[in-house]
Amino acid sequence: LPVPNLLAYDPAFAYEIAIIIQDGIKRMYVDGESIFYYLTVTNEPLPMPEMPSQPGIREGILRGLYRYRVAEKKDAKLRAQLLGSGTIMFEVLKAQQILEKDYGVAADVWSVTSYKELYRDANDCARWNMLHPTQKAKVPYVTEALTGASGPGPFIAASDYMKVLPESIAQWVPGKLVSLGTDGFGRSENRASLRDFFEVDAKHIVLATLHALGVEAKVLEKAIRDLGIDPEKRNPAIS
Repeated sequence: LPVPNLLAYDPAFAYEIAIIIQDGIKRMYVDGESIFYYLTVTNEPLPMPEMPSQPGIREGILRGLYRYRVAEKKDAKLRAQLLGSGTIMFEVLKAQQILEKDYGVAADVWSVTSYKELYRDANDCARWNMLHPTQKAKVPYVTEALTGASGPGPFIAASDYMKVLPESIAQWVPGKLVSLGTDGFGRSENRASLRDFFEVDAKHIVLATLHALGVEAKVLEKAIRDLGIDPEKRNPAIS
């Protein structure tokens, strides 16, 4: 976050990578901007989907956020918004299915390609608004996007980063934000075990969503058992 001319992206899908690289080539080599890019691209073999057909995808990828998949359950009483980044996106998509099938929760899935770009834009808007008190306030992109396209319910953000990264945009998210991240000591293990250890896999996303929705304690207790979560497991941030 501190380097001003660094554009940091965490793409989940191949088409996101292509769009970011294309934009980077234009801005650096055609327009001659003094910027550079950092892309987090993992080597996990995952099936890459086609780019969705709805408008605004390209802009959303470059600005840091877009809605990837809308919940299929239209008449659900409980709704939530799931934010995923990088390969954790596939855990988020699993969580979306579990929430709808087993708990009747309709959750839209958002791809957050860059928390830094979202923070940069929102922070710039906040500064401009402070310096121009008599003019119409600017609305940060993250606020506009999530307010205009999302339904009610909490926002659950899962990533391979520390929780503080999604939390950096919390004040501009139009609702309660719950951040799941990899706070703690580095470890050497397979991906499934690491995601379970740091509590960023599908089952922990489901539990965090149910808890944020304020469902009854007995429902949460049953979900913990059904999902196979150990409630007595040590906090990964300090273990």
